[in-house]
Amino acid sequence: MANSNSPTTTAMTCDVDALNSLLRGEISAVETYQQAVEKFDDSAHKVSLTKVRDEHDRAADTLRDRVLSYNGEPSTGSGPWGTFATLVTGTAKIIGPQSVLAALKQGEEHGISQYEKALENDGLTAECKNVIRTDLLPRCLKHVGQLELMIASVENATA
Repeated sequence: MANSNSPTTTAMTCDVDALNSLLRGEISAVETYQQAVEKFDDSAHKVSLTKVRDEHDRAADTLRDRVLSYNGEPSTGSGPWGTFATLVTGTAKIIGPQSVLAALKQGEEHGISQYEKALENDGLTAECKNVIRTDLLPRCLKHVGQLELMIASVENATA
């Protein structure tokens, strides 16, 4: 019988589906922020949104690497959440920048919820949970704060 600490056993017990679900969320975020960046004329908001998009891109790379390290096949698309997010940001000129930023904030909050659920998943390794706890989740929490500041800025500009 294999030692429970062996790489093969660890790879078999890691919940690659859960990692792929998180990966799809990050891919969706990259797609959504890219569309939002293209809709904003304000250069300060464009720069901020581009930085957040790039952080989600790095998070996707991190999750992709984790899936591969456990012999899984990384997801390549964003799934249903990406379709919804694309619809929201695609209508940015119609619904206005404040609504787009609110939708991005809602997406970040959804991501936070998904990461928190992943931390409760007994199928994820301690190493994966550590990456979530110390890197991925704090980034999403920071993004919420950044979006709240941008929303306030837009509100003040229109008042």
